[in-house]
Amino acid sequence: MLKRVVVLMSFIIAMISMPAQAELEIVITAGEDNPLPVAVVPFAWGQTGFLNQDVAQIVENNLARSGYFRPIARESMLSRPESSAEIYLRDWRMIGAELIVVGKIQRQGGTYTIAYELFNVSSAKTLGAWTLRGARDLRDAAHHISDVIYEKLIGLPGVFSTKLLYVTLSQNLSGRNVYHLKIADADGEREQSLAQSTEPILSPAWSPDGKKIAYVSFQSGRSGIYIQDRISGTQEKLTGFKGINGAPDWSPDGKYMALVLSKDGNPEIYIMDLAQKKLKRMTKHYAIDTEPRWAPDGKSIIFTSNRGGAPQIYRLAVLTGKVKRITYEGNYNARGELTPDGKDLIMVHQNRGTFHIAVQNLERDTFTILTETDLDESPSIAPNGSMLIYATLFEGKGVLGAVSINGKVKYRLPAKVGEVREPVWSPFFGIN
Repeated sequence: MLKRVVVLMSFIIAMISMPAQAELEIVITAGEDNPLPVAVVPFAWGQTGFLNQDVAQIVENNLARSGYFRPIARESMLSRPESSAEIYLRDWRMIGAELIVVGKIQRQGGTYTIAYELFNVSSAKTLGAWTLRGARDLRDAAHHISDVIYEKLIGLPGVFSTKLLYVTLSQNLSGRNVYHLKIADADGEREQSLAQSTEPILSPAWSPDGKKIAYVSFQSGRSGIYIQDRISGTQEKLTGFKGINGAPDWSPDGKYMALVLSKDGNPEIYIMDLAQKKLKRMTKHYAIDTEPRWAPDGKSIIFTSNRGGAPQIYRLAVLTGKVKRITYEGNYNARGELTPDGKDLIMVHQNRGTFHIAVQNLERDTFTILTETDLDESPSIAPNGSMLIYATLFEGKGVLGAVSINGKVKYRLPAKVGEVREPVWSPFFGIN
C-alpha cells in the first residue's frame, strides 16, 4: 500500500493538527555562490501626498529572494539619482555596486506611470529603460518591474507577479477546526481566504488561465471535487461519488480534468470533459493509482502507483492508455510533476527513511536530491521552471520551503502564526 500522501488520501491525517496561520514571511537560507551587488535606489516621487507602497523596497526584496542578487543597503548609498543621467560612477564604485535600478513615479488620475532604468556600473551603460503606464496598484507594479529586471539579467521570465495557493487550519471560538483555502502574492503578502469549511480542504489546483481553482472538500459530508471562480467566489461541485474524489488537475488547454475516483471499487485515474461532464476511465489495475499531473504538452499524464510493489511514478499516454514506469531510484517516489519544458520530473523521494524533494532529468537520466529538510512533500513548480515550492517541517513546525531547480537557491516561508500545507504555484498573471 502507498504511504503518507498516496494511501487513499491519507494525507488528511497530517493536516488535522494544523493551527492557525497569518501572512507568510520570507527567510532566505541560501543563494547563488556569487550574487550580483545591486542598488535599488528609492524611486522619486515629486507630487503631493504619500505613496502607500515603497516600490523600490519591494523590487529589492524580490531580487534578494531570487538568490541571484545581493542588495546594497540604502544607508550606504551616497546619492539618490532619479535617472541614469544623474548617476556618478564614483559614488557607486565606492560601495561596490555592480547594478543600479533607478526610477520615478507619477500619478495621472487614478493610475500611476513609472519610468525606471537598469544601469551597469562596470560598463557605464544603461542595460534597459522602461515606462510602465496605467498601473492601478503599486505593489503589482513593483512585482512587474522585478519581473522585467530579472528577465533582462537572468534570461528567464520572472515569477514575482505570480500567486501562491495553500491550505491552512484554524480553530473557531468553540474550538472546532476551520479549514481555509488561501491565496497570497509570491512574497507572502496580501493573503486572502478564498474558501473555508469545518471539513478538510485538500489538493488545490489552478486552471491554466488562473481564473479558477479546483480543490477537494468534505463540506457535504464526504469527499467531492469543487471548482471555484477566483474573483467572484462562485462554486461548482464537479464530482461527489461514493468513495474517493481526489487529486484534480487541469489539462494545459483547460478543457479536461484529471482526477482520482474509487467509485468502481479501486482508486483509478479518470479524465473528465469539463464541457460535457463526461468521464473516461484511464487506468484499470488492482493497485492504487493516484496523484495525476498533466504533462505540459497535454499528451500524457504523470501519476503515482504501487503496481510495482512500492510507490513509483508512471507516465500514461492519453490517446493510447499505455503506461510506462519512469522512476527507479529507491523504493519510494511520489507526487510527480513535470517542469514547463517537460525535461525534468520533480517528486517526493524517500532517502534513508526521510522524505525529500528530488529532480530527475528525463533526457540525461540524472537524479538529484534538492532538499535537506524533514518530511518534505507537495512540491509545485514555478511557471518559469526555475523554482519550486513545497511543504516541510522546520523546528517541528509546518512551513513552506522553496528551492531552485539546481538546488542552490533556498528560502523558507513560515507563517507568522501557525502552519501551512499543500502549496501550489500559480500560472503567470498580467499586471492590474
